[in-house]
Amino acid sequence: MKEKFTRWDAVDHLHSETEQTAYLNACLEDDPGDGSLVRAALGDIARARGMSSVARATGISREGLYRALSSDGNPEFATVMRVMRALGVNLRAA
Repeated sequence: MKEKFTRWDAVDHLHSETEQTAYLNACLEDDPGDGSLVRAALGDIARARGMSSVARATGISREGLYRALSSDGNPEFATVMRVMRALGVNLRAA
């Protein structure tokens, strides 16, 4: 009997703002220091909320956001801040 596997996608589990916040906080805690995990989490949350609407809110093309927030993307800090603002995410120092 062959086993059938499907690709796991975080977006399938990010239905509420509470789930999205918990996910982003976990990624912030576990990020290896290069921002890759946080970048991926922002991309997942943007996809969960609708990449087109996030793109409109940031003024960045949908394709540009997918590229910037991809696993091999390297967005400018200004882009990350625009995405965070569009998602309603606040960055605070503690």
